[in-house]
Amino acid sequence: MTSANKPLLTVLSGGNSGFIPIWLMRQAGRYLPEYRALRSAKGGFLELVFDSDAAAEITLQPIRRFGFDGAILFSDILIVPHALGQDLAFEAGEGPRLSPPLVDTALASLERVQARLEPIYQTVEKVSAKLPESTTFLGFAGSPWTVATYMVAGQGSREQAAARDYAYRDPVGFGAIVDAIAEMTVDYLSGQVSAGVDAVQLFDSWSGSLAPIEFERWVIAPTARIVADFKARHPGVPVIGFPKGAGGKLPAYARETEVDAIGLDETVDPAWAAAELPRGLPVQGNLDPLALLAGGEALERAVAHILSTFEGRPHIFNLGHGIIKETPIAHVERLVAMIRGSSGGRV
Repeated sequence: MTSANKPLLTVLSGGNSGFIPIWLMRQAGRYLPEYRALRSAKGGFLELVFDSDAAAEITLQPIRRFGFDGAILFSDILIVPHALGQDLAFEAGEGPRLSPPLVDTALASLERVQARLEPIYQTVEKVSAKLPESTTFLGFAGSPWTVATYMVAGQGSREQAAARDYAYRDPVGFGAIVDAIAEMTVDYLSGQVSAGVDAVQLFDSWSGSLAPIEFERWVIAPTARIVADFKARHPGVPVIGFPKGAGGKLPAYARETEVDAIGLDETVDPAWAAAELPRGLPVQGNLDPLALLAGGEALERAVAHILSTFEGRPHIFNLGHGIIKETPIAHVERLVAMIRGSSGGRV
C-alpha cells in the first residue's frame, strides 16, 4: 500500500499532498437522487447494506459525481453488535433496533455470528476494484462506547441514559460489553483492510454524553486498545478517531489513543484545536453541516475560516458531522470547487 498517488492517504500519514483533500461524512446517501432511486428499487436500508453490489454502487456514487478524494464504505456502525449475536432491524421512521437489549439480557447469552461480516468485506472488494487510483478508500466502525449505548438500550436513546446508568451500577458487566465490542472491532477493521480499504475511521458519535472520568474509561481506554491491536496487525494503515462532542477532552483523546488523525465536530473552535492538539497531528473537519445546507455567503465565510485556521497543519476538509439529506447538490459542488481552488488542486 502506498500513499504516493493518494493525496488523502498522504495527509493521514502526516505528509503534504500538495493540496487539501476533501470527503464528507455520509456523502453516500439520501441527499443524492441516484441513491434514492436505488433504495426505492432495492428496499430498506439493511437490504442495501447486505447487498454487496448495491452497497458498492452507493459507495461509488459520490466519487463519480463530485470526485472526492476519499470514498467511505456504505455500511452501518451496528454491524458489529449484529455479528456479536444481536438481531438488527431498521424500522421506518424509528431508526435501528437491536434485540435482545443488554439492559435486561446477559452478554454471555448471545451467540456470535461472524458470517454476518462477510457481505461487508465483499462490498469492500468490489469498491476497491473500481475506485480511481487517486481515491483513498476509508473503512470504519463504531467505537465501543457508542456501540454499547445501542446494545444496552436496544435502540438510540435520549442522553444515552441506559448505558450510562449501567456503566455506573455495574462497571464490570459493562466493561465486558465494551471489551467484546473492541475485540470484534479489531477483527472487523482488519477484515476490511484485507479486503481493500486504505484507512479506517472510528466513529464515537455519543462520546460527548460522558463525564470526564467516564470518558477516560469508556472512550479513551478502549479506543487506545483498538488502535494498538489494529496497528500490531496493520502498522501502515492510518486510523482516524472521531469522538463527537468531546470538546475540551480532545487533546487527551489525541495523545492517549495515538490515533493518526482526529476528526473535529462543528462545535470545536478551529483556532483552539490548532493550538491545543499535538503539533503536526492531521485534523479532519469541521464545517457545520447546516452551513453547507444554507450555502451562499454563510458557506463561503465558514470555509474560509477553517482553511485559514488550519493552514500549515495536515488537514482533510470535511463536515463536523454527516451531510443533511436536504442539502442541495449545487452547494456540495460549490464546496468542492472552493476547496480545490484554495489549494490549486485538481477540479
